[in-house]
Amino acid sequence: MSQKSIYKTIQTPFDAIPKKLSFSLAIGVWVVVVGAWVWLTYSGAVKDMFLPKPGKVLQTTFQMASDGSLYEHMMTSLQVVIIGFVVSSVISVPLGLMMGTYRVVQAFLDPLVNFMRYLPVTSFVPLFILWIGIGLEQRVAVIIFGIFFQQLVMIADSARSVPRDLVNAAYTLGTKRHETVFHIVFPATLPNTLDILRVTMGWAWTYLVVAELVAARSGLGYISLKAMRGFQVDVIFMAIALIGILGLATDQLFRLLRRVVAPWSQ
Repeated sequence: MSQKSIYKTIQTPFDAIPKKLSFSLAIGVWVVVVGAWVWLTYSGAVKDMFLPKPGKVLQTTFQMASDGSLYEHMMTSLQVVIIGFVVSSVISVPLGLMMGTYRVVQAFLDPLVNFMRYLPVTSFVPLFILWIGIGLEQRVAVIIFGIFFQQLVMIADSARSVPRDLVNAAYTLGTKRHETVFHIVFPATLPNTLDILRVTMGWAWTYLVVAELVAARSGLGYISLKAMRGFQVDVIFMAIALIGILGLATDQLFRLLRRVVAPWSQ
């Protein structure tokens, strides 16, 4: 592709760009970010207590990886996020489809759901400890509460957007009315549902620190909060970076799943 055609492609909204250019831009943004980090820390422009050197963060990571503690913290956090996300999704997907398809379900649930989804998750942490106790269940409950009602609303909105002509055509072909949700609405909303799950998985990772705020003994959120008390900024940066990496990995898995399960939506 000539330089002129590449320039034209960049200027055209929604137009695809060459894979090499896309890869170069993806690498370039990290070069800029890491380069700025290196310059700010090694030049002395920012003190170590506010922004640690990249080398110090890597050294801390290797030290914790060598003694096995880092793997333990990562697996603990991954367990909390995965269990909370799966439990929330298993309930919210069918319920959201029902809510978006049947007006009676929407009328019944809408007031409660739209009230609950605005409540701050952090305010419920003491209640979860009181109701559930201290342990894995309490941390999982924080993740579920943080994403369940958001999933429900978005999936219901996606179900409501299914073209009525598609549903009526299914009736004409002999589909029974009680089969509409799982034979018509679910396949039609599958690409959007996977996108919603991908987005809310990202939210689940953001609630991890809140989930491990009280009485946790391991996890990336736990070591981050513990490091804050000792001004170990390198440990905080390491924990943040690992949460970001794990979140990015789950995001890419959902992108791959969407291509495999719903290839027609590409």
